[in-house]
Amino acid sequence: RSFADADGDGTGDLPGATARLGYLADLGVDAVWLSPFYRSPLADAGYDVSDYRDVDPRFGTMADVEALIARATELGLKVVIDLVPNHTSSEHRWFQTALAAAPGSPERARYLFRDGHGIHGELPPNNWRSGFGGPGWTRVTEADGRPGQWYLHLFDVTQPDLDWTNTEVAAEFESILRFWLDKGVAGFRVDVAHGLVKVPGLPDLAYTPAELALLPTSAAPMWDQDGVHEIYAGWRRLLEGYADPERILCAEAWVSPPERMARYVRSTEMHQAFTFDFLGCAWDAARLRAVIDHDLASMGSVGAPCTWVLSNHDVLRHASRLGLPSATTAPQLGGVKADDLQPDPVLGLRRARAATMLMLALPGAAYLYQGEE
Repeated sequence: RSFADADGDGTGDLPGATARLGYLADLGVDAVWLSPFYRSPLADAGYDVSDYRDVDPRFGTMADVEALIARATELGLKVVIDLVPNHTSSEHRWFQTALAAAPGSPERARYLFRDGHGIHGELPPNNWRSGFGGPGWTRVTEADGRPGQWYLHLFDVTQPDLDWTNTEVAAEFESILRFWLDKGVAGFRVDVAHGLVKVPGLPDLAYTPAELALLPTSAAPMWDQDGVHEIYAGWRRLLEGYADPERILCAEAWVSPPERMARYVRSTEMHQAFTFDFLGCAWDAARLRAVIDHDLASMGSVGAPCTWVLSNHDVLRHASRLGLPSATTAPQLGGVKADDLQPDPVLGLRRARAATMLMLALPGAAYLYQGEE
């Protein structure tokens, strides 16, 4: 939305991006990753998808997507698009149908609806929290007007989680993959790749946030469960049916330790996975070297390259982050507010240039966030 605006309405769009592809190719860029342009109410910057096979009119049309892919192909650029499989928008037709259906119905089985606890079901089914704050559950009003079941949303209340044990969900996303592969996209950056599978029974989270910080990500019953790998092995087989050009999967998986992350990029699964521990490392040479060495060894153990990144749409850009006195050891969400400690812009830019030069000199792949090219 903030890269290039072709029609002057103040919002970046697909024709604007297409107009700048030649400039990106001249810089030596190999591929362009587009954030979601699907039809969406935009409650979470398009990561709340209401239709995975349509284009939101604020960004253009399907013809604009096809023109972008065609121009990129002329320039030797690959096009990677976002895929959001953990949840849909609450405006997606599946969820609207689920709300109108009865508890226990096939329509509700596509999502994680559960009865509440307490005498009248007035308490959430478990103690899981939303990544955006507050409970991870919202109670619905049933068709007869009574308070009813609860649905899980690990993110915004408008982003109900899908139930990946449901074969209809799996089949739908295979169809979505094929739809966009047939359009000529070269791959998918998979949003919340570590979140699709939850521990059966959805047990309470047994640890505090401080305790979880010292444990593998998989200690939380909603993250990095082994079942996700069966899903991605199936997707890898599907992509291998599209040989020219080669198609890829890139995992957005906030997983620790790196040995667990390496499982996502085994030869039968994804091709890339972002190294977020590199992104979050403090501005300290010894610590940076240790993180890089650990990542190279972990990914190398499965024969995969590292995929380096310093900024994205979820975190404070590294030109700001590295200008803070602490040169923060954790990616800061939500930006810098007026009453927050302000980064030193000169120091931040100097460090950001050095960090970017380091990243571009490392073996593997590197992703630059728009504006930093």
